[in-house]
Amino acid sequence: MPDEHNNLKLNQYNEFFSIDHDFNINAKRLNNGKTISYNDFLKDIPTPFKLVNDIASLDRAAMAPLGVVTGVAGQLVQYLNIQAQKIDLLINHMLNEQDDENQRYQGVAFGGAGIEFIHDTAFSLNEFIEIKIFLTHENCAIYCHAEVIQIESAENQYHHKVIFHHIRDDDRERLVRSSLHLQSKQLQQLAKQRNKQPNE
Repeated sequence: MPDEHNNLKLNQYNEFFSIDHDFNINAKRLNNGKTISYNDFLKDIPTPFKLVNDIASLDRAAMAPLGVVTGVAGQLVQYLNIQAQKIDLLINHMLNEQDDENQRYQGVAFGGAGIEFIHDTAFSLNEFIEIKIFLTHENCAIYCHAEVIQIESAENQYHHKVIFHHIRDDDRERLVRSSLHLQSKQLQQLAKQRNKQPNE
């Protein structure tokens, strides 16, 4: 029942908000297309992807109580923000080294349930793949396992839709936050463009 299976997965994909956005991913077949356990998945996460998630969580926890302070304490907050930016630069450098040009695909949409990407070669339907997502402008990088649930061809390109099979809860939350943040930026840009148009 491949059609029923894929329709169910597509419905799960559509339960989450997703946004159109260009970004890089790395993708490769996972153990000849077979899934592995969640515990083995956790062991396989490359260190830089673990670090970026842990640091983001620590930053949020540490900075939240300081958001309302002013004066000297405000200067301390500014100093801590600068130190956090330095760490971000270092982590981003480590993540860039994880981006393998030979496994690079073009992402076109993402959300909390999965992503869409295109390439001139195709994976197989219902195949399990390893994915590294690089949302550079959002300072977000995610390692996950996913299942290919839809493949469409157009203009010598294969358009893949995949749903996450193994992904850490914190990473899914970061993708959701990033998608909402990008939507907010897009809406602000649209509002600016409308304001610039002459009155008719």
